Amino acid sequence: MKIMQALDAAAARIRSDFPDPPDMGVVLGSGLGSFAERIEQAFSIPFSEIPGFPRTSVSGHAGRLLLGRLRGKKLAILQGRAHFYEGNTMDAVVFPVRVLCHLGVKTLILTNAAGGIRRGFVPGDLMVIRDHINFMGANPLRGANSSQLGPRFPDMSAVYESTLRLLALDILREMALPAHEGVYAAMSGPAYETPAEIKMLSVMGADAVGMSTVPEAMVARHMGVRVAGVSCITNLAAGIGTQALSHEEVKETASRVRENFEILLDRLVERAPLV
Repeated sequence: MKIMQALDAAAARIRSDFPDPPDMGVVLGSGLGSFAERIEQAFSIPFSEIPGFPRTSVSGHAGRLLLGRLRGKKLAILQGRAHFYEGNTMDAVVFPVRVLCHLGVKTLILTNAAGGIRRGFVPGDLMVIRDHINFMGANPLRGANSSQLGPRFPDMSAVYESTLRLLALDILREMALPAHEGVYAAMSGPAYETPAEIKMLSVMGADAVGMSTVPEAMVARHMGVRVAGVSCITNLAAGIGTQALSHEEVKETASRVRENFEILLDRLVERAPLV
């Protein structure tokens, strides 16, 4: 099935239950799904019921699309995501975000759990993404391009929109939290990085590392949607910290900083301009 036909089929399924086009989209990363509980008049659709949506298999990713309202805005929330390391194609990984953009969202907020590379980070810090490095070995825009989605050679010089980024930093300061911003490096996973790989990423300018987000940001920009990104630093990367890395630590840290993270997202949704 061609991409536009696939997007139309998924959008039709969603509109059959929630006909109003959403204003904003949010993708919730590992252990961060509880933000969805704040949504008013929420309607939930499992990924398995939406044509073309990939299944999720990782703990901390519920695999549901929630539609509803928050702070007077209509939201479409991906409660969890599928990952490249799960064996999905890159097209499948980004398909849910493409569907949100096809439904009409003008702004997309991407979140993730990440390992801290920059010296001085502590588990629980929040980092607003300024830019990214794609080390996943694949590009989500590879292959035939549909001009209905975006240009063949999209500009990626400002993936993370400056107004949204500065707004998120201001909110962190209001909350009396460290206003970190930095570069997120995406690796394919699922193994955590080696100390040598982390040293390489540090030399190249990365401040945090994870296994998601970058493909979603790229396809959203390809479709002309404004993007903001926030990483929850759930652990120190290999060679930076002394503890063995585990997904349990990621979820535990995300749970511990849940309130701060949800307040940041809540205020960002409220204040983000729709045009």
